[in-house]
Amino acid sequence: MIEFEEYKLKLNDLKPKLEALAASLNLDRVRNELERFHAMQEAPGFWDDPDRSQKIVVQTKLLEAKLEKYHAMTAQMEDLLTICEMALEENDDSMLPELQEGFEELSQRMEEARLETLLTGEHDGNNALMSFHAGAGGTEAQDWCQMLYRMYTRWAERHGFTYKILDYLEGDEAGLKSADIMIEGPNAYGFLKGENGVHRLVRVSPFDANARRQTSFAAVEVIPEITDTSNDVEIRPEDIEMQVYRASGAGGQHVNKTSSAVRLIHKPSGIVVACQEERSQVQNREKCMRMLASKLYEIEEARVSGEVSGMRRSQVGTGMRNERIRTYNFPQGRVTDHRIGLTLYKIDAIMDGGLDELMDALATADQAEKLKNSQN
Repeated sequence: MIEFEEYKLKLNDLKPKLEALAASLNLDRVRNELERFHAMQEAPGFWDDPDRSQKIVVQTKLLEAKLEKYHAMTAQMEDLLTICEMALEENDDSMLPELQEGFEELSQRMEEARLETLLTGEHDGNNALMSFHAGAGGTEAQDWCQMLYRMYTRWAERHGFTYKILDYLEGDEAGLKSADIMIEGPNAYGFLKGENGVHRLVRVSPFDANARRQTSFAAVEVIPEITDTSNDVEIRPEDIEMQVYRASGAGGQHVNKTSSAVRLIHKPSGIVVACQEERSQVQNREKCMRMLASKLYEIEEARVSGEVSGMRRSQVGTGMRNERIRTYNFPQGRVTDHRIGLTLYKIDAIMDGGLDELMDALATADQAEKLKNSQN
């Protein structure tokens, strides 16, 4: 029964961390905000302004989810302590597997919640628009691009996020040339923003009859979905060139039937956005306009904050060797993030969507950098 005593000690050690988490999550402020939002929704005339009421409803649901998530963790903590007490009193070790599984789950949920407290950027809570672009190298690079696409969609599924395929251009022989997806969920952009950049693959090529080692590149772009850019972004109709085409590949359930897919080219910036998710040109054009507004908004934000937005666009567009942020080395079984010098020897788990350790380290490093800059 010594295992139950050990788990009881571990759980008691977690208690102060759970209490500290409540402070970090600002749960008192969350409760006050919820009271205010509930009162607003009960007030006469609340639904007269659909845009405003919808935003408040969405904010309410997000706050309720945060509160419920914390309550679920405290309830699970009490349940696990109860299991320990019952097992010790009855000298019954049959509950050990349930205790072990529950402890691992609670530890993971607390770590995810801790990571959320680090996501304090203005748009960290937004949905994320991800774009994938194969670098030079033909089939090899296109296959790598699809592997990255799978990695991030698996990550989204594992965290209960949803993703929508906006555009998908298949590779010539295998993989994909480019794709755009929207990942929807609380803090999606905050979690994924560190994935923006060029990803390098080293492996023995399955497409090479001589089984030689190959190096390939693919670029990932991550920007927040900005739903309200009316005060910050002006898009003139004469600056847009619109093209229509038939949906293809993984996107669009009505493939090759109608020319409903839409591509917009913003001539002043050279930005190209495409959407083939919806059934009509009108709906796809509306989504393209929102995507374009989000990209233009991000560029303007980067310019105002002194960042070199052109560098980001160059990385996404070219996939050059000297712009990599991360290397995935299959022969050595390791993944290295070059920005923070972190190497993990768990490449299979990472490629299956196990990105949490990397995201946690990046968010922690980003928070430390912000704190350092604020003190200078």
